[in-house]
Amino acid sequence: METRVAIIGIIVENPESVAQINDILHEVRDYVVGRMGIPYKERNISIISAVVDAPESLINSVSGKLGMLDGVSAKITYSILANNG
Repeated sequence: METRVAIIGIIVENPESVAQINDILHEVRDYVVGRMGIPYKERNISIISAVVDAPESLINSVSGKLGMLDGVSAKITYSILANNG
């Protein structure tokens, strides 16, 4: 199965959506290389970056699910090269 390395950048403006974000990322935990969360208290938001190595369709699906949550924005940045997983 061909996989891609990508970063999913997540901006959280509604803290009530955090549990749902964690549930979605937990569903794909086998593909998550690492994640980092930064609370930006001055702006009352949180920033999460999740590095994944997964099929492109799965990455797109995860980003779409995250972006549909209330007060959550998600964008993907892909590596240039595809991997053979």
